[in-house]
Amino acid sequence: MNIPADLKYTESHEWVRLEADGSVTVGITEFAQDALGDIVFVELPKVGQDYAAGADAAVVESVKAASDIYAPIAGQVIAVNEDVAATPESINADAYSAWLFKLKPSDAGAIDGLLDAAAYGKTTAA
Repeated sequence: MNIPADLKYTESHEWVRLEADGSVTVGITEFAQDALGDIVFVELPKVGQDYAAGADAAVVESVKAASDIYAPIAGQVIAVNEDVAATPESINADAYSAWLFKLKPSDAGAIDGLLDAAAYGKTTAA
């Protein structure tokens, strides 16, 4: 399974990339998209919406189930990926390039509390 070392992760299978401008980009992991199966619909959050860490921020639906996507850290949505909403199957093709939304963190240091690739890998090993 592909777990890029340059990203942070949540136990609920979101990946997080810290950007040069201090924002964070959020998507779902390869493990999550594989568990969901063929993704057919994505509901994105609204730009400008504030979320607490762990709050429901988006929904990804597959032929199997719908899954809530949580804000990995507290912050305000500053961008959403309309391309992934138009072509949700792109998440199945490459989960790490098909980002869902970007947040401006309320606390820039909060990302340090997320899992690194090694720790996330342990959560997916059954």
